[in-house]
Amino acid sequence: FQLYGYCYQDSNDIPDTLTTITELGSPLEMIQLLQTSWEDRFRICLSLVRLLHYLAHSPLGSVTLLDFRPRQFVIVDGELKVTDLDDASIEESSCTSNSDCFMEFPARNFTLPCSVEGRCQSMNEKRNLYNAYRFFFTYLLPHSAPSSLRPLLDKIVNATGNCNKHGNAKYFLFYPSPSVNSEFTQKCVKSANTKYRRVPEAFIPDENYRCWPSYHHKGCLLSVFDVNEAIEICDSYSQCKAFVLMNQTTWTGRQLVFFKMASNHIMPDPDKITYVKVTD
Repeated sequence: FQLYGYCYQDSNDIPDTLTTITELGSPLEMIQLLQTSWEDRFRICLSLVRLLHYLAHSPLGSVTLLDFRPRQFVIVDGELKVTDLDDASIEESSCTSNSDCFMEFPARNFTLPCSVEGRCQSMNEKRNLYNAYRFFFTYLLPHSAPSSLRPLLDKIVNATGNCNKHGNAKYFLFYPSPSVNSEFTQKCVKSANTKYRRVPEAFIPDENYRCWPSYHHKGCLLSVFDVNEAIEICDSYSQCKAFVLMNQTTWTGRQLVFFKMASNHIMPDPDKITYVKVTD
């Protein structure tokens, strides 16, 4: 969370009180998140990976969030941020044997090694990791994910579900790279048989239909890597007869495209390019 200011107050009425002023975020609603595009959900998971890394290597040492649930987080400009630190702890559990380092969760349990110093090794970090898996990754990552990325996403989910702290972050940090994005797109985009007529500096204002997931609640606005992917998407929808490149990109650089059910009314627009399906 971005801290803008704080005030420490110590008086007879209110002793030892710290008031903070932080950036404003939106409450995290999991049902609403599942209705957003996969790319936006991936961005949230990516920000969570960065948070997990910071908690594991903070200036205070390894920090665990004892109440690691969605209600403790907010969304700020598409990024996930923790807002409630009342249950944060830097104490690693003490132990005399491995059996003392037992982590119990509803679905599975873990036993960690006890160090020679008498502390459970990486318990704070792995508790955060598994909670991130069961509350976030398992819901937000696989749901409607691009088919070409699913093998990597399976590795991420399995690694976090097994509390493997080394087997997931590298895949998250790889995805926004244009070269990796291109590689995955080339694997999944097929050669299109349908022909399209390119109409530069043109836009179709109406003729919308709904699709899911979409960046527009009354139309079908999706992100694509290039025109070939847009053609494949349009070919996959029976009602799609045209699409418009919007000259806007998502946070990973993918281009936004509006898919249309007709091309009867085309208007000039210098910032857009329209592709119309050619019918025999």
